[in-house]
Amino acid sequence: MTYTIGLIGGIGSGKTTVSDHFESLGITVADADAASRTVVKPGTPALIEIADHFGQEILRADGSLDRAKLRSVVFQDQTERRWLEQLTVPLILQECRRILDAAKSPYAILVLSTGTGQSPLIQRLLVVDAPADVQIARTMARDNNSRALVESIIAAQVDRETRNSYADDIILNDGAVADLLAKVEQLHETYLQLTHEAKV
Repeated sequence: MTYTIGLIGGIGSGKTTVSDHFESLGITVADADAASRTVVKPGTPALIEIADHFGQEILRADGSLDRAKLRSVVFQDQTERRWLEQLTVPLILQECRRILDAAKSPYAILVLSTGTGQSPLIQRLLVVDAPADVQIARTMARDNNSRALVESIIAAQVDRETRNSYADDIILNDGAVADLLAKVEQLHETYLQLTHEAKV
């Protein structure tokens, strides 16, 4: 499998902007969040099981999963969140591995949605970091969520210090987008060098 960098960060940290820029530089990106949508498309066994467990009201009129409604349930109840993770995480990893196995770029990025980024699929870990007040403001503006919901999501995620302690590389994203993209480009050069050395 291609040399793979794990990418994590709390909600509203800027993970998507970072992964999109790596992709624009020609790097294969497997995104656990995108994979999580794939594995619960209408008609999939996972979505049928989720609807059976949470009730049909968790579905939109077109039969797709109402992710906002599901999120509001599982982030209020740890037991339900664990049930959902046990069902979907193995399927998500399987989908990500399929993308990584097909990668043709010098290295690949695996965007992990939560946790500390400990995955058998990665060789190195990059954390996109942002202060909590920045995370809250960005997420409220982006998703039109209440402050209370965003704070509960942040509280349910691994805390900032723990997440950063696992990192091989950290991008602090508390400024302009241009600064963030420049940091990505610097790391891209570092990763190209690393993968070159790994092959020698």
